[in-house]
Amino acid sequence: MPNNEPFIISNVTVYAENHTYQNGYVKVSNGRIVEVGPINELIEEDTIGKIILSPGFSLLPGMIDVHIHGAAGADTMDATEEALATMAVALPQEGTTSFLATTMTQTKNAIEKALTNAAQFIEEKQEAGKAEIVGIHLEGPFISPKRAGAQPPDYIIEPDLALFKRWQELAKGHIKLVTLAPEEKNGLALTSYLKQTGVTASIGHSDATYQEVDEAIQAGASHVTHLFNGMRGLHHREPGVLGAALLRHELFTEIIADGIHARPEMIQLAYQQKTSKRMILITDSLRAKCLKNGTYDLGGQAVRVDDTKATLADGTLAGSILKMKDAVKNVISYTHCGLENIIEMTAVNPAKQLNIFDRKGSIAVGKDADLVIVDEHLEVVMTFCRGKLAYQKEEK
Repeated sequence: MPNNEPFIISNVTVYAENHTYQNGYVKVSNGRIVEVGPINELIEEDTIGKIILSPGFSLLPGMIDVHIHGAAGADTMDATEEALATMAVALPQEGTTSFLATTMTQTKNAIEKALTNAAQFIEEKQEAGKAEIVGIHLEGPFISPKRAGAQPPDYIIEPDLALFKRWQELAKGHIKLVTLAPEEKNGLALTSYLKQTGVTASIGHSDATYQEVDEAIQAGASHVTHLFNGMRGLHHREPGVLGAALLRHELFTEIIADGIHARPEMIQLAYQQKTSKRMILITDSLRAKCLKNGTYDLGGQAVRVDDTKATLADGTLAGSILKMKDAVKNVISYTHCGLENIIEMTAVNPAKQLNIFDRKGSIAVGKDADLVIVDEHLEVVMTFCRGKLAYQKEEK
């Protein structure tokens, strides 16, 4: 298998940025994509490594998970290098090549440790061949106590611009997305500041009315955290956060497509309304992903994992154990969309929201060689992170 040497993947359906090549190839060198095209344009080179596939395989851009807390026993809030390294190794097996290390509502000290650790990891510990942490998602603590969900209510605080500036400084500018309740005191001021400084402001864990969401959009909000969950629902006299999220084109909407956080029919409804142009698939997964059933920690709270879902003691859903590859299969099943639509929801849209589409989010010359090979059943066969093999499915 290729390591740092140039290589070619061929005889595969290539879902490139502006064209799908039914029998195409991609050439990779120095961690970047240097050629993309139909197989008949490939100039054979005897000295270069080759991955020659058979019909039925597809080559997709690596998936970007903008909302993930943990996996394989590790969590962003552990605030250790080992935790983030564990996630970076585990995620390529589900097709994820980049992610935002996501925090949660906790003590200021715990959040600050997580931010400092993530920033140091991003700047000093990243390696090709592992999923890249492309920033930090600050989920809470600037949220509504009425829509806490699994966020510990004791640590929820009002939006605080000075505190956020301190945290962004600790994070060395790597906070790229913030989930907040804009209707809370100072919420619009923080939303506006995020917009001004190039950070995506996301409405989440929010009890906002439609009018308050409209004000947040005007202030710069462009994203909605896990649609349907942790928000004021839809009512015919008060559309709430959900109504605004479905109606307003300005808003990208995250979806946890496990069939538990929202019924398949509701995901179908959201897809019909938002289309793949404005949806982003996320996992919102916990450390329990990839582990056996049992009880695990989430921000100091006991979470019970049982086969398909994770819940607090009172039954509240607490993140997920969803894998990105399974989210893809589910959404195709629920909506009958095509792989081109999936690519928009897993790669193009998140890359654009994070302002990294110049280097990630599609298969195009000059971009990072973040690539996923899937078989006809959409099982991940190989994943490359910045040109280096990160995962290969074992032969049975």
